[in-house]
Amino acid sequence: MANYLVTGAAGFIGAALAKKLIADGHTVVTIDNLSTGYKSNVPEGVTFIKGDCGEASVYERIPQKKYDAIFHIAGQSSGEISFDDPIYDIRTNAESTLLLLKFALKNGCDRFIFAGTMSVYGIKPDKRISEEEECCPESFYGVAKLASEHYMRIYERYGIRSTCLRLFNVYGPGQNLENLRQGMVSIFLAQMLKSGHIHVKGSANRFRDFIYIDEVVSAFFACLYRNESYGEIINVGTGIKTTVGQLIDALNEVYGKNTTVEYSGSTEGDVYGLVSNNSKLRKLLRINSMCDLHKGISKMLEFYL
Repeated sequence: MANYLVTGAAGFIGAALAKKLIADGHTVVTIDNLSTGYKSNVPEGVTFIKGDCGEASVYERIPQKKYDAIFHIAGQSSGEISFDDPIYDIRTNAESTLLLLKFALKNGCDRFIFAGTMSVYGIKPDKRISEEEECCPESFYGVAKLASEHYMRIYERYGIRSTCLRLFNVYGPGQNLENLRQGMVSIFLAQMLKSGHIHVKGSANRFRDFIYIDEVVSAFFACLYRNESYGEIINVGTGIKTTVGQLIDALNEVYGKNTTVEYSGSTEGDVYGLVSNNSKLRKLLRINSMCDLHKGISKMLEFYL
């Protein structure tokens, strides 16, 4: 049995990871400010501390025991929202990482696993993007996440073995359907279920790399046991290009009801499309099985209905 600190376990990805760790017999402590998550999402058995990871005082309130690893999942995770309040975005996505790394060093925890983002890449050609690509984020969110990667690189000098998982477009059961500015699949699904009408900001030809939540949890979990992941940045995506139009077609096919679609407007900081080169994910973390988009949407729809 090991002790883990998982930030953001009231949210979509953090809750799924914490549930897996608890099921495997480990103890889990979480910090979450409930800005986008819900306390009801925190899995049974997890010690919950309400607080902001970007505030130093919260680390005095968590159980002062030795942690075997820290998973930093919490943070504002919308490029669009980051333009509303860039200062808050820095605090939640960059300062929080720095404070957690300082806590890890003080606590004697030498393993740090970070939820990064494909947003750090910015605008790229229509090809599978590898981790070696130059990063030039188009949103404040991406800038703060990239800063966190550099903080981890520096803290490796002090013995903190870190791994950054650059997540592509994660979807699945448990995603917040109330938040219509974060998560393309959940936004469209929420609109479809509520009104039978989907409003798309931008072209139907834009594209994404959609990865199901189970594969993402498996990637985080694998970091605990794959020493090859130490000091690495790893794309977490399927490597499959799906256009917005194809996503809407898949949603309609699974739902089986008529849905109207409107294409208008745009989203600040949005990129036309990114698809992962996931060879490191397959080689280092041994994540080879990927959930089909139609199957993933079916599971998601079943969960919410």
